[in-house]
This record gives sequence, structure tokens and C-alpha cells, in this order.
Amino acid sequence: MRLKRAGSTMLVVLSALLLTWTGPASSASKFRKEFISNYISNRFQVQVMLVKKNKDIIPEEVKALISEAMAEGKTYEQRMYLLDIAQAMASMHKHWNGDDAPLIEVETLLKMLIHKENKRKAEIEKWKKYERFLGNFVMMEHKKQMEAEGVTPVIYPHWIHRIWYECKVCHQDLFVMHRGANDISHKHIDRGDQCGACHNGETAFGTLDREHCAKCHIAETPEVDRLYNVKNVDHEKLKAVAERVGAKWKPENLENGQIPLDRFGNIDWLEMKERNAFEPKVSLEEEPEDEILDDYIIFESTSPAVNNVLFSHKVHSTWIKCSSCHPDLFEEELGTNPIKMKYMAEGRYCGRCHGRVSFTFADCLRCHSLGKDETVEGALLRKSAH
Repeated sequence: MRLKRAGSTMLVVLSALLLTWTGPASSASKFRKEFISNYISNRFQVQVMLVKKNKDIIPEEVKALISEAMAEGKTYEQRMYLLDIAQAMASMHKHWNGDDAPLIEVETLLKMLIHKENKRKAEIEKWKKYERFLGNFVMMEHKKQMEAEGVTPVIYPHWIHRIWYECKVCHQDLFVMHRGANDISHKHIDRGDQCGACHNGETAFGTLDREHCAKCHIAETPEVDRLYNVKNVDHEKLKAVAERVGAKWKPENLENGQIPLDRFGNIDWLEMKERNAFEPKVSLEEEPEDEILDDYIIFESTSPAVNNVLFSHKVHSTWIKCSSCHPDLFEEELGTNPIKMKYMAEGRYCGRCHGRVSFTFADCLRCHSLGKDETVEGALLRKSAH
């Protein structure tokens, strides 16, 4: 017979951590340590004897666990681990000692915490749907202030701006290319920084006039559809804005006037460039210095069944500045970066852009394009680390 748990399927394994971590040393009583040890080992009969023997102290032990669980700074997981132990303790106390008060207290708290966590997750999922299209970001840093102003969150469409401007126009000068690192706010924008470098009433609509608020604060409104409907864009409007800012939009070079999509439904920007469908600005400066590197690096795949990666500096430096990657994302010396797919999935290395604003690395052959026996003249070879 297993002890009743609070729904944490990993508790039996993770309870081992509780045996060594139970808050401050003074709070981990001999009874609690023995209870947890029995719980992990599923020594039921020994646990029954322990619970009966310590009938008088169990209510306070449960309260102590609750107090530790609800202490400031605990994560949801840490709270649940402690409360699972408290619930098991209180459940046995009710069954063998006839006192259900501690169990009622624990279960009431558990229900409250689970409800709160489910609500938090639902809120996250609510906004995630807006970011399933690569390059569309929900800007939530100042959510409370936006609610106080009666406006919805901003959805920033990278893809629309990318038609008129190369990524290097904004990164790194206006925005560090790391989400959450820029403290984007009206205070900065209204004085001409960040978005305000263009949204000044001349290059693009200004941010000081409240009649423009709904153009950016667009989440949960019918207008949000225009930020996702790439199959039905207003070519004339895109062309007019391009001409105003010094870029070019040439929909006549698109097949049937449609923006090309890859097999994941995301914009194929390389095909757009190959078709000469657009010519974005490379800088806000009058006489920009545009540094473009023209070399290749071959990244050797560790799997005999997977092609090598052919990395083009020219393709990437056309879009972004060297400082966007070096040295923060990649050390410049070849072979010093332990690039692995698992790290990319965490948003490191290539994963800073790919899967977020550029094509997903799940599209394997977009990168793993060079056969094992193929080579490129002059390309640098980055040997795999085993």
C-alpha cells in the first residue's frame, strides 16, 4: 500500500532531495527525517508505528511543513514537495490517530495553490498562441501599467518590420538581441530611444498621440489578425511605407503575389531575397558602413547518418551585425563553442534566433545541407567534439 500523495508523480524520486533539504537545520526534526525516510522506502508498517507514537507532535510538524512551504522565495515545485510530505503525514494522522484537522488545512492549501498555478499556466498559454508565428512577440513587461491605462499588451510583428529594415538596423544599437534585456517602455520610446527612433511622427506614426495606441496595443482585438495573415497582405501599403523609409517592396517578383512560406508555415526569407522581392534598409545612418563577411564554416555532425552543417557568414552578416553574436553567443575562436541541439532548444547559440524570429532548427536540412563527403573550397572546418 502506497501513501496518499498530492498528485506529484515525481515525488517518490524527488523526496530524496527532501531528506537532505528540509529548510533550515533547526526545522528538520528527527521525526520528520524518519517519516521522509520511511516514505521514500515505502516502509508502511514502520511508518504506522511512527505516526501512532508521535500523535501529539504531528499537528505542529504539519504546520511547520506548511510554514516552510509558504515561505517567501520558494518555487511552486518546492512548495508542492513540502506539502506532499505534509499531506502524507496528515493523512496517516487522520487514519491512525482520528484527527482530521491537519489534513483539512493541508488539502485546502493544496487546492488553492494548484488553482493558482493552473490559472498562471492558463494565462501563459493565452499569450503563447500569439507567438506561434515566428517573429511575433507579446510584450508583457509592463502588464500592470497597461491594465491601469486600459490597453491590451503590444504584439510586435518582427516580420513586417523585417520587410523594411535589416535586423542590424535595430540590433544591437537600439535593442540588445536578448528578450527581456531592454526595459522597453514609453519613457524610453517617447524620448526617441528604442521604437521611438522611427516612431516619431515622421518616419512612422508617433507614440505621444493616444489615437495611435491601438496600432501597437492590439492583443485580443479583431485588428490582431492583420499581424498574422501573410497570405493576404496589403502590398500597396507595404510599398508605400518602403518608399517613405528608403526601402523597396516588389510584390511583382513574388509567385502569384504570395509571400513564400516554408513547410512549417513560416516566411522563407531567403527565397524572398532570391526573388528580389524586397530591399530593406541596412541602417538609419545617412552613409552606413555595412560590414559583410564572406566565408563558410563547416560544422561536422557527430552522427554518421546526419549531414554536416554549412554555415554562411555572408547570409548571416547581411541580416545582423557581428556584435549580435560575438562574443556573447559565440567565442570567436573556432572550436571553442560546444554547439549542440539541446543548447539551441534552450535559446543558446543558434537558438537565440532560430525558432524565435528565424526558421526553426526543426527544419533539419536547412542547416544540415552538406553531405559527409562534400566540401567547399576555402571553408573552415569545425571538428566535432566527442
